Amino acid sequence: MNRIPISVEGFKRLEKELDALKKERPAIIQAIKEAREEGDLRENAGYDAARERQGMLEARISHIESRMIRFEVIDIDTLQSDRAVFGATVTVEDMETEERKTYTLLGPDEADHTKGTISIESPVGRALLGKQEGDEISVQVPKGRVDYEVITVSFNGTAGLK
Repeated sequence: MNRIPISVEGFKRLEKELDALKKERPAIIQAIKEAREEGDLRENAGYDAARERQGMLEARISHIESRMIRFEVIDIDTLQSDRAVFGATVTVEDMETEERKTYTLLGPDEADHTKGTISIESPVGRALLGKQEGDEISVQVPKGRVDYEVITVSFNGTAGLK
């Protein structure tokens, strides 16, 4: 079974989400019970909505629980390297436009490009793994092939995620 890297903070967030989802179960069960008592289920929008919410809730709970047993929890505050690895913050420069981007490499369950974090399993993340300052990478992205130069590799720990 493949291990999935995740930061301590990411693991805690998922634990909190799982707990909140499980606490939501009784309210959904009650909503389904009340909707059933209204009679004909074929035209009962409240029943349909509650069942749909229950399905989504149970699917998310199942997904999180199935992943949690595979997680390898890593304290990114303790990491150091001269290469881009899980937890590293990497600044790259587009060799054509000279635009710079900074990414923190995390696992797929906590990456959020709007917060400057990307998955080590994404095309850019995979290309960056093992690279160091001065290395060049070429990545196929939706807009086409992009060539980057690695400008910096640093480890900011959890401070870099805020």
